[in-house]
Amino acid sequence: MIATSLRCLVTGAGRGIGRGIAHDLISAGHQVVLTARTESELLESAAGAENAYVITADVTTNATEIVRKATELLGGLDVLVLNAGEGISSKFEKTSDELWNSQIALNLTAPFQMMRAALPAMKAQEFGRIVVVASSAGKIGAPYIAAYTAAKHGVLGLVRSVAAENPDCGVTVNAVCPGYVDTPMTQRSVANVVARTGASEESVIAALVAHEPNRRLLTVQEVSNAVLRLINGNSNGTAVDLPERESNA
Repeated sequence: MIATSLRCLVTGAGRGIGRGIAHDLISAGHQVVLTARTESELLESAAGAENAYVITADVTTNATEIVRKATELLGGLDVLVLNAGEGISSKFEKTSDELWNSQIALNLTAPFQMMRAALPAMKAQEFGRIVVVASSAGKIGAPYIAAYTAAKHGVLGLVRSVAAENPDCGVTVNAVCPGYVDTPMTQRSVANVVARTGASEESVIAALVAHEPNRRLLTVQEVSNAVLRLINGNSNGTAVDLPERESNA
């Protein structure tokens, strides 16, 4: 396990999984920059932590600049956790170009740009950990989220390629692939289905998790634990399936 204080950047850290990961890194004594679009949520995530810093920005328009600012704040960068993401549901035939482009920009292009910005310095210092919070949708076809699913398939391919290209430089590139997690994003999705169909919240959640091994929503802590294992380990090019197994990408 890596015991020294690490310099970390976590995207999408205002709420949900990103907030949980940031809290765990802060609690472990690491220096953490939290970034997201909503300043009030970031300030709440970082409240009371002397080893936390906030950058309010949109990763789809400021990816490279966020990495530069975080590196400047921390005096370097050891860990990049690419968590920012969103899944918007739509029938395939009704998926507009705007929806498609926005999902690719957030879930695939922004991680690509941030990895590209962070990797050279990590390689130069011969140490770095890059972890993408992907999705089980990146490994299987999922209905009504074609754009999101395509982006998550793409980001797993990106992880595999970058890891394969950099096998022995001290930098690892990995992903975690959770199913449905109990987060505001999932709560919004459930509320949308309830509003459209009139079904109960309980029945919608049951349908979402029907094919999950444990038949329940994952917790943020379960995802954060997987991310921290990858940061503390030496796996490279691995996609961790949550909750029950790990498989090499």
